[in-house]
Amino acid sequence: MIEQSMLIGGQTAQASNGATFERRNPLDGSVATRAPAATTADAVRAVEAAQAAFPAWAALGPTERRLMLMKASQALEAKAEAFAAAMAAETGASGIWAGFNVHLAANMFLEAASLTTQINGQLIPSDIPGSMAMAVRQPAGVVLGIAPWNAPIILAVRAIATPLACGNTVILKGSELCPATHGLIIEALQEGGLPPGVVNFVTNAPEDAGAVVEAMVAHPAVRRVNFTGSTRVGRIIGQTCAKYLKPVILELGGKAPFLVLDDADIDAAVAGCTFGAFANSGQICMSTERIIVDEAVAEEFIGKLVARATTLPLGDPRKGPVVLGSVVDMNTVHRVNELIDDAVSKGARILCGGKASDTLMAATLIDGVTPEMRIFREETFAPVKAIVRVRGEEQAISMANDNEFGLSSAVYTRDTARGWRVAGRIEAGICHVNGPTVHDEAQMPFGGVKNSGYGHFGGQAGIDAFTDTRWITMQTTARHYPF
Repeated sequence: MIEQSMLIGGQTAQASNGATFERRNPLDGSVATRAPAATTADAVRAVEAAQAAFPAWAALGPTERRLMLMKASQALEAKAEAFAAAMAAETGASGIWAGFNVHLAANMFLEAASLTTQINGQLIPSDIPGSMAMAVRQPAGVVLGIAPWNAPIILAVRAIATPLACGNTVILKGSELCPATHGLIIEALQEGGLPPGVVNFVTNAPEDAGAVVEAMVAHPAVRRVNFTGSTRVGRIIGQTCAKYLKPVILELGGKAPFLVLDDADIDAAVAGCTFGAFANSGQICMSTERIIVDEAVAEEFIGKLVARATTLPLGDPRKGPVVLGSVVDMNTVHRVNELIDDAVSKGARILCGGKASDTLMAATLIDGVTPEMRIFREETFAPVKAIVRVRGEEQAISMANDNEFGLSSAVYTRDTARGWRVAGRIEAGICHVNGPTVHDEAQMPFGGVKNSGYGHFGGQAGIDAFTDTRWITMQTTARHYPF
């Protein structure tokens, strides 16, 4: 068991009232981590520490910020084994997924480091003689990042790396389901040499989340909020931020469609679908959730996909290498079993896998899914996938768009012009032609539409999100006034 601490103003901290909470392993119920259950007063202290550190950090030159972020990247990579152990214990994630998280998160720190010299303004022509008008980007202030458990390293680093590069100070509110995993990121940043208060870390018991978050959002020093998680909680965060007029980036749920058109390279599509559907047991916001396949190639594609899915290693990641580890809790199992029952009762067929009795859920493919079935619309967030058969391109696009979510998507076709055309019509913030729905790079503009949220992380989009644009003019000649 790991005894986790918070970090406030550069000092490790426990809850002011001594309260703690436990995170238990989803497979055997053993205590994985004991962490501080912060009070609202603790949360406010973290904001005040970030506020006090902001002026000096914002004034620091880009090279110094860049060097610290690069050191943090190296420190994070050096903790790969510790991350794998923490993720296996707290969320049941496989070593493959932990390694992917470490690799991409380290790149995110490097990308953020490169952005420190890319925070550019604009000189704007003015109609006033002698007036030099500029749009200047400046650090916003204190940024609150709220990260989830499913891709814990990637999404926590994304929540804070670009804000830091832009000269903001940050508070990471760790997930109640993986406080030790998130704590390792904070350790890496400390090893990078960031000054006290520039990064702060708060953990809270699940029942206190609403009060702790609102206490921080309400504080005048907090100028930006970003949240990655479920659409249900995202609505609450969005409403809270609106109440206090705080800009927020929301990256929420998904129900990614994977289109296999009649001219697709079947083997390539099967490989991309297997990865997109079953990486991290389907517990990724970008996970392939609806496999929409043209009936002209359905039998060949589905046959090969089932063959691949049934060979994926399933087991406890603490006991050896697996592809499919544990899902996060039994609530997921019960909910997905209900989705399976509903689909089967309405005519769908289970091709492989099926209902589970514990958190080790096998790769499951359900054929003959229609829009009347719950699994067509509801996010499984598990290795249980719906296959929807269609006739022709138009019906494929229609089925892809018949959903409240719009985060990631994919389309497979040998005709690249056709792929580009179809991608332009899919209602999603991200579409990959001949690539899987699960794809992320630190420099890309990542974000969704519809009920998958709003705003973007990554690259220039991240700079835009975490800086304020100011209009500043300088009068260089005498100015004439009408009175």
